[in-house]
Amino acid sequence: MKIGVHGKEFTRQSAPFIQRIFEVLTQHHAKLYVSNRFAGFLKQSAFKNLKWETYQPSEPLPAMELLISIGGDGTLLESVTHIGKTEIPVMGINTGRLGFLATISREETEHALEQVLKKSYTLDKRALLRLETDPKIFGNLNFALNDFTVVKKDTSAMITIHTFIDGEFLNSYWADGIIVSTPTGSTGYSLSCGGPLIFPRSGNFVLTPVSPHNLAVRPIILSDTSEISFQVDGRSKKFLVTLDSRIATVDNTVKLTIKRADFIVNLVQLEGHHYFKTLRQKLNWGLDVRN
Repeated sequence: MKIGVHGKEFTRQSAPFIQRIFEVLTQHHAKLYVSNRFAGFLKQSAFKNLKWETYQPSEPLPAMELLISIGGDGTLLESVTHIGKTEIPVMGINTGRLGFLATISREETEHALEQVLKKSYTLDKRALLRLETDPKIFGNLNFALNDFTVVKKDTSAMITIHTFIDGEFLNSYWADGIIVSTPTGSTGYSLSCGGPLIFPRSGNFVLTPVSPHNLAVRPIILSDTSEISFQVDGRSKKFLVTLDSRIATVDNTVKLTIKRADFIVNLVQLEGHHYFKTLRQKLNWGLDVRN
């Protein structure tokens, strides 16, 4: 089986765990491709007898059957930019904190690796959003699994975000910013700003204002077939635009349009794992803090 591996920098204490992942994959005769960046962290003596080839995310990928992300949700979002439109399945091993996307814990890792090597898993298909601008702000990486945001650049006054849905005027938001979230991203920044949780297969975007001046302005759920466009005004002529963890500064001459991307992300889902179980665990639902 041909497997890609991407991860974040790790501590010396985590090296035996990372090493064990490579050993299990090697013992099952997997052909490994490691991202250039992650390979740079694998220079400890523990890894010197292990073999892999490297890949550069900006170049055409080898014919992988699976990509393993080792880190937190941010690392998995980076992994999504590596695979792009190829729709290669991604499995997230969580060495971070919360882990809504990277759901495999350290304790489950060996069993999870054995399951994926047997191809005993299903695919959880997740929609992405796409940003269209002229000029292109993020080049070919103009997509996001979690969210798109427009926020003010500094401590200046709030910005005004004129918002249109399929060409029809919705509202001018006076706020610190606005978030367009996919269902996957509804457990992230949008949630912290009062947005709802959205089931991944519901076919929606959620539009969530960030610190709006008018408290009657609330998040709104839209069909992901909608075209959402923005024009931004403010005292400052510059503002920030983000796609997941990628960020850029643009000026108020740029028109921003969000649509659903024409490809998906396939997240590996093992037996016993489900979105609802992740919600219960990560949000402590049903946990009585008095006990």
